[in-house]
Amino acid sequence: MSALLAVSRAIDRLNEFVGRNVAWLIFLAVVVSAGNAIVRKVFNQSSNAWLELQWFLFGGAFMLAAAYTLQQNEHIRIDIVYGAFSRRVQHWIDLLGHLFFLMPFVLLMCFYFVPYVSLSYRSGEGSPSAGGLIQWPGKLILLVGFLLLAIQGVSEIIKKIAVMRGDIPDPNPPLSIEEIAEQEVAMAEARND
Repeated sequence: MSALLAVSRAIDRLNEFVGRNVAWLIFLAVVVSAGNAIVRKVFNQSSNAWLELQWFLFGGAFMLAAAYTLQQNEHIRIDIVYGAFSRRVQHWIDLLGHLFFLMPFVLLMCFYFVPYVSLSYRSGEGSPSAGGLIQWPGKLILLVGFLLLAIQGVSEIIKKIAVMRGDIPDPNPPLSIEEIAEQEVAMAEARND
């Protein structure tokens, strides 16, 4: 189990690095969007390439940060139902959800995206819009995002099994409403300092 946990830590480090750094794509998308709006309003000019670049940047941030979001346990779930169960049952729900829903989906997406990206690259697929960008970089971002999500799914499965076996402490212990409020106050105070 220690070798698997080492693999899990390496995957977590990779996705944390990627997740924290793709935040800059949002900033770049805002700059591109603002620049495009200013040029359109002031000079009455526009470019499909700039619009598509904006979409690629937003899509890239979303797809490349999905694995980091999973690692941080920030994906949306129905907490009203999930929270009603004991922590042991929650671990089983997470493990079975990763094994039977997340992994088949992301592996299927990876399987289908490889030829999709390859064909787009080999054909030099261009935008259907006049003056738009080539399409394979955007498709490659989708493939990389699903690959990162797949390996993060493996990491989460390893960690979930280790927690259930008692090999590691629960990385996301359940918190009471008061504890959550205290954490939020502490984070707000840290930001203000």
